[in-house]
Amino acid sequence: MRIVSLLPSATEIICELGLGHQLAGVTHECDYPAFVRTLPKVTRTLIPKDASSRVIDELVRERLKTQRALYSLDVPTLERLRPELIVTQALCDVCAVSESEVEAAACELPGRPRVINLEPIRLADVFTCLQLVADAAGVSSRAGEAVARLKSRVTAVENRTRGIGDRPRVLLLEWIDPPFSCGHWSPELVRLAGGIEIVGQEGKPSRTTAWDEIVRADPEVLFIACCGLEAERARQDLPVLGAYPGFGDLSCVRSGRIYVSDGSAYFSRPGPRLVDSLEILAHALHPSVHLLPTNLPAAHQLTLKEIAPGTAAS
Repeated sequence: MRIVSLLPSATEIICELGLGHQLAGVTHECDYPAFVRTLPKVTRTLIPKDASSRVIDELVRERLKTQRALYSLDVPTLERLRPELIVTQALCDVCAVSESEVEAAACELPGRPRVINLEPIRLADVFTCLQLVADAAGVSSRAGEAVARLKSRVTAVENRTRGIGDRPRVLLLEWIDPPFSCGHWSPELVRLAGGIEIVGQEGKPSRTTAWDEIVRADPEVLFIACCGLEAERARQDLPVLGAYPGFGDLSCVRSGRIYVSDGSAYFSRPGPRLVDSLEILAHALHPSVHLLPTNLPAAHQLTLKEIAPGTAAS
C-alpha cells in the first residue's frame, strides 16, 4: 500500500507500526525517523523562513479568520505518487493542510485513495490513532504491540510519580510572543510527570494567556516547549520573556527552575514521541526520581543571564 502522510506525527505513527517502507510522500516538516527527509514532499508552507514568533502568530490569526491553512498541497506531486492511503488531521485549523483541500484533492486522484483524519486530544487518543492507522493499512495486529510498548513506559513513569509528595506548580508555555499556555495532551503530561499544571487544562486547546494571569499563577517551574519550534529557535524569544513585567519576581525565576525543550520534535507532535516528552518532562521536574533514558535529550535548564542579562531576581 502506498501511503502519504500529511502530518509529522502521522509519519511517526506510520513508522512506529513498521510501515515506513510504504511511505510514498510526506510533508515538508517531516524529519523523523531520519530517512523520511529523503522522501518526496507533498506540502508547502506560507510562513516565511525568517518570520519572528510575533509575525507567525499574526499569520495564524489572520488565517483563522479566513479559514485557510498555512500549508498547501503540492497536487502534481501527489498525483504522481498515486497514494492508496492518505493520513492527515482535523485537529488544528492552521498547522496542516486543510481538511477540505485534502478531500478535494483525493476526489481527483486516480483510484480515489482513502483519507483518514487523526484528532488526538489526550495521550490515550494517540494510542487510538495507532490502531486507526494500522487498521487502515491492513496491519491491525501491529498496533497492539506498539501501544503495549508505549503504555509500559507511561506506566513506569506513573508508578514512580505515585511516591512523590511535593508536586510543583508548573506552567508549560507553548509560545512566548505572545504567551500561550499549553493544552490538549500537555497538561496531562505534566500531571503524569509529577507536576500540577496551573493554567492549561487537560483536553482543552492551548490559548493566548495574558501575562498578568501568569504572574498571578506564579509557577514554581516554567517549562518552555514552543509549538513547532526547536529549542534553539525558541531561545531566540527569551529576551521577550525576560522583558515581561514582573518576570524577575516569579517563583520559577527565584528558584532557577526554567527549562526549554524541543517542542517541534516532542511536545507538539501527538505521536509516539509524546511518551519521550513525558520522560523528558518528568526528569526535569523530579530528576532524582525519574532518570532520563540515555537516548533522550534533557531539557535545558536556563539561567537568568540567558533569559534577561539585565534582570536580577528581587
